[in-house]
Parts: sequence; structure tokens; C-alpha cells
Amino acid sequence: MATLVYTNAKLEINGTDMSAHASEVSLNYASEMQDETAMGDSTRINKGGIKTWSIDVTFHQDFAASAVDQTLFSLVGTTVCVEIRPQNICSTAINPTYSAIGVIESYNPVGGAVGALLDAPTTITSAGTLSRASSS
Repeated sequence: MATLVYTNAKLEINGTDMSAHASEVSLNYASEMQDETAMGDSTRINKGGIKTWSIDVTFHQDFAASAVDQTLFSLVGTTVCVEIRPQNICSTAINPTYSAIGVIESYNPVGGAVGALLDAPTTITSAGTLSRASSS
């Protein structure tokens, strides 16, 4: 079994590679649970419903041209194309590409404790189906 130390993920937003600014990236994929429990059941019965996904990313803030703030600020509340790979190399059977259309739900451009690195936590939520692809 191959294992991976997560040190070089790829994250693109609208074709802009944001990987070098990200310190943490999480892709969350889930199914909304529907309660099918009926009279007489002694255990809660659930069925998988509509899929949902989101991306939580922490960027090291950068106000330079074409960097974090200039790229993300105007995109809050709009749809964006996103792509994530576990490693910032070509897609392969062991390095799949996850891509979708999402909405930038939140972007926190300024905040933190005195003396801390200025980070910009961002959340992107589903606005379309998440696709998984890999090249063999």
C-alpha cells in the first residue's frame, strides 16, 4: 500500500494556481442523510441522499498583484472552477484530480493574533457535481 505525506497539494481556482499560498486544504465529500425510521423500528434507519462537498483552505495572505486577496476578494458569492490534486504533479491513478464548480462562501482577508502570520481562511461550497478523474 502506498502512503503519502501531504506536503505539495495542487489547488486551482478559476485557472489560477493558488497552491503556493495554501497551508491547509481539505476536500469534504458527503451525502445528506435521510431518515427512513418508521414505527416499530428500534434503530434509526438512514438512507444516503443528495451529495454535497466543500473545500476548506487556509491561505497565507498576500496582497500583491495576482495573489490571494486580489484573486479571491471579488469572487465571494460567485461561482468558480476549482481543481484539487493530492500532489502538485500530473494526474495519475495514484494522484486523482477532483474538479467542480463551487461558490466561494466565505473569505476572511484580515484577522489573527498579534505576532501571528496573517492567514485568510476560505470556504468553497458545492454549486455542481464533484468529479474524480485520473490518468493511468
